Amino acid sequence: MGITEALDQSRPGMVREVETAISQRQFNQRTQQTYLHWISRFVLFHDLKDPDELADEARQQFLAYLRDKIRLSRARMNQASQALTFFYEDVLNKPAPTDTVAA
Repeated sequence: MGITEALDQSRPGMVREVETAISQRQFNQRTQQTYLHWISRFVLFHDLKDPDELADEARQQFLAYLRDKIRLSRARMNQASQALTFFYEDVLNKPAPTDTVAA
């Protein structure tokens, strides 16, 4: 399974929803790839649950995992955080949880 296939496994059509939201914001291709990567890893981290079913703490758990276990650089943490903020606000149409972990 490709990493972006996880999105469609969690909710059919999710990849298309993300791509549509990215197109509306006119992000470049590299940003699209990066956002799809982090959003897919987020969904995989939470066992392919439908993102609408994930509580606000899910984002913080994922970012804490990236920081503490994976030990991502600050720049990569910011990428992941921005991708998830975009995902919540522009794809799921929910307010993004406050970010207390990424920094």
